[in-house]
Formats: sequence, structure tokens, C-alpha cells
Amino acid sequence: QVDDAKTVGREAFARIAPACVAIADIITVHNLFDALTSSTSGLKLHFLIYDKYLHTLDKNIKATKLIPKPSTNNVELDDGEIILDADGTIPTQPVLQHIGISAWPGRLILTNYAIYFESLGVALYEKATRYDLATDMKQVIKPDLTGPLGARVFDKAVMYKSIANSDPVYFEFPEFKGNSRRDYWLDVCLEILHAHRFIRRSNLKEVQELDILARASLGILRYHAIREAFSFFASQYKSLLVFSLAESLPKGDKILHTLLSRITLHNTSFNSDECSKLSPTKRSASSPPALLALSRLGFTLSKGESYLEGVKAVVGDLIVGEINPLEVVVKQSMQAIGKAEAAQATVDKVKVEGIDTNIAVMKDLLFPVTKIVNRMKVLASWRDPFKSILFLVLGCFTILRGWTRYLASSILIYGALSIFWQRHFNKKKSLEPFRVTAPANKNAVEQLLTLQEAIAQVETLVQDGNVILLKIRALLFSILPQATEKLAMMLILVAIMLMIIPLRHLMLLVFLETFTREMPYRKESSDRWARRLREWWIRIPAAPVQVVKVDDKKKK
Repeated sequence: QVDDAKTVGREAFARIAPACVAIADIITVHNLFDALTSSTSGLKLHFLIYDKYLHTLDKNIKATKLIPKPSTNNVELDDGEIILDADGTIPTQPVLQHIGISAWPGRLILTNYAIYFESLGVALYEKATRYDLATDMKQVIKPDLTGPLGARVFDKAVMYKSIANSDPVYFEFPEFKGNSRRDYWLDVCLEILHAHRFIRRSNLKEVQELDILARASLGILRYHAIREAFSFFASQYKSLLVFSLAESLPKGDKILHTLLSRITLHNTSFNSDECSKLSPTKRSASSPPALLALSRLGFTLSKGESYLEGVKAVVGDLIVGEINPLEVVVKQSMQAIGKAEAAQATVDKVKVEGIDTNIAVMKDLLFPVTKIVNRMKVLASWRDPFKSILFLVLGCFTILRGWTRYLASSILIYGALSIFWQRHFNKKKSLEPFRVTAPANKNAVEQLLTLQEAIAQVETLVQDGNVILLKIRALLFSILPQATEKLAMMLILVAIMLMIIPLRHLMLLVFLETFTREMPYRKESSDRWARRLREWWIRIPAAPVQVVKVDDKKKK
């Protein structure tokens, strides 16, 4: 009983609960409090809810230890590898593995090093397939769509991809309503993946590595208990998983850096011989708390058993009379969440549906840029000779005087002054919504036709790009010797010009050639040269290309 009402506040809970590592982690303890108080006002945590959490956590830990390991005939767990969760054992809640167009039910197992899938055979599980999470194999784990015969219909799958697998693997979690099972498995798999990436980046070995994996494993056990007891599903900034939260939080890298410094403070650099010389009391004070807690809960960690012998007390992330550095960086990161969430809310709000509507918004936003480009085109077209001559003289004078290097700086300074001006005179005014003229309403068929037309245009652009690349290949390999010789002589001439003529004069020549191309005195000759160049390009054949189709491997 904490007080007369049997409740405890947020700060008190965040300060005391991490003393028991299995119950709370100092990095996620605030989110744990929010999860436990999600059904109430959120200001106080009642003991009955806390007690329910403890009972569910204890039941979940006992059930996890009873999960049968993959058969030794199928696969052998590595040294120090423990099972954290399994799914697909209940007939009403299957797990389907999709590879290509094939799908097969089975049992999915998560350990602190890998994902295992055992296909369901005739009353028995067949050989387990291991999908590694520890080794750096460019793994990608993300939510995805799946369905029968490879159709992308249901948003209930987790995609796993690595360089060790030729095809991505999809694990589907069928359920009638929602995709909570998929989201849970996505979170826990990413947590193990993030933990191993942190281990590799920090170059942690032996006991330090086991302590990081133990911290991630305890977070998964707590997350499972909260999900089972209160049907809680974490958002981006409310995750109960340590390393996933650090990846998403603002300044999360500082949290991981502080965590690394805290780990190095523990006396984990001793080898097994030196550890055996320490007394149990000193070994307890200097031992990694998460690893000790996981071992005391009954999980076999054979890699660290010699280190943990004789240690009886488990001290969590609590420093009596002092503030843990992790508390400071976590609070700083939490303070930045509000701004990030508010900004993300505005992003979600301004997203509009429909291809034509999004194109209209983009056109209006880019209107100042298109206006400047159109004015430059007007000047280059010599429709107003006076303005074109004035711009030509100013451009040539700028290049000859060497002022082009100040041009970019002037633009940036002008932009900065404009920002200060807007901030000073409009600081009390709210930003008015950007008004966009909505395009004509289109039904579903018209939008599909618009999409098909856009895809056809993109395909045409890609084809034209391939033709250009193949013609360049033909020139390089001298399919047309005369054209290749002309190109080689031109490249030599350009190289000589770059060596002899100063860069400033080259810039002036390029500017004059580009800007005076539409000049009345040059237009006829420019068109004639452009026509000759176009005819020369048309006569160049494209290099041959052959598309080889790879035979699909036969999958079960």
C-alpha cells in the first residue's frame, strides 16, 4: 500500500519500479505507467492494476519457459539462445509462411538470436527453417500485404528479407478483426534485430552482449504481459521495447550512448578466471542486472553461467541518493516527443487522396519556382530584345568579373533575411492555410484511367532512357565506326579546350551559346545545327539486348 488510496504517481513509479529489472526498465518505465493507467485517468496507478500486471507477467514467464524447443532432429539452438515466444500452435490462430505463390501453416518461434518456422506435417512439425537476426545480413523486417497465390490482399503479414534468402518470406497472422497479432510479432522481431545492431555498432562481447539481449528479452516478456492483460498496443513513441523505442524517440541515440556507458561501468571486462576470484557481494554490485534477472527467472544462459555463479542479489537501474544518467536523457527525449507528435499530426492532416488532387497541390506549391523558370525561358526566347540584352550583358559581366561564386551566397543570405523578416512581422499571426483549387471530381474509373495513363508515360520515359543508354553503349563499342570516331575527336577537342581555356571563359562561352540560341541572328543556324545533331543521333543503332528469364524454383 503506497498511500491511503493504494495508488502511486507517475514520477514515483518511474523512480522505484526499475529497481526490479524484470518488472520495469528505466528507459520504458514511463510508457509502462501509461500502459497500466490507459483505462483510468492516467494520473495515478492503482495497486489492483499493478497486481494484475505482476500476476500476468509471472504467468507469461512460466508459460514461456514451457514452450517446447524445436526438435533436436530439426535444429539445434545455439549456446545462450532462449525461446521468447511462439505462435501457430492453436488451430484457430494459425501462422502461414508465404514464399512465392506457396503457403504453408506451421509454428513460428522467436528466440533472442533468430526466428524459426516449423512447417506442419502429418501430425508432426517438419524441419525448422532458421531466419537469422544476429548476423549482419542486411535484414529487412516490415509489415506487408499477402494473400492466396501471392496476391497482395490482406494487411496481416510480416516480411523478412536478407541476403541469405533469394526470395522474401512472408509470415501471415490470419484473424477476423484487425491485425494485432501481426503488429505484435513485427514489434518483437524488430526489437531483437535492433538489439543485435546495437551490439555490433558498440562492438560488445560476451557478458555485455548477453546483458543487452537480456534487456531486450525482458522487454518482450513485459510487452507480452501488458498486451495479454490490458489489450494494449504501443504506438511509435509509446513502445515498451527498449531498443525499438530508442530508434524512434528524438535523441534516441543519446539514450543508447548513455546505456553503453552504463554497461561499461559494470565490471564485465573480467574474464571468467578473474570473476571467480571476486566475492559474491562484489560480483553482485558489479554484475549486469538484466542478465542476472533473466537467469534468476529460470532461463538457461549457458554462456554466462560461470559469471553468474554465487551472485544472489539483483540490483536494478536504481542509484540511491543520485539520479541515474539514463533518467536524465530519457526525460530530455520525452520532452521532445510533444513537438514531434504535433508535427506528425500536421503531416497526417495535410495528406490528401487522389492522384489529380496531389498533382494540383504540388503544382501550386511549386508555382514560384515554375514562375522563375518561365521568366528565364521568356528572356532566352528574345521576345523582348531589350530585357534579353540587359540580362545578357549583366550575365557576361558577372562571369567575367568572377562574381558567380557570390551568387549562391547572395541567394542564401536573401533567403535568411526573408525568414527573419517573416518571423519579426508575422510572429503573432497564425499561418493561413495554403489554398489550392481542387480539380474536377472524378469517379473511380476515371481515376484508374488517369493512373494508367501516368504509368504509361513513366514507362515511355524509362524506354527512352534505355534507348539512350544502349546507343551510348553502341558508340563506346564502335558498332558504327564513323560515329564513334567523330565522338572520340569531339571528346579530345573538349579535353584540349578544358586544358587551355580558363574556366571563367568556358563558362562565358556556355552562357552565350545557351542564351543566344534563340536570338534572331542565330536562330536559323542554331536550328540547322540542332537538326544535324538530331539526324546524327537517329542514325546511331542501339546495342542489342537480350532479356533472359530465370526459371522459377519449385517450392512446396
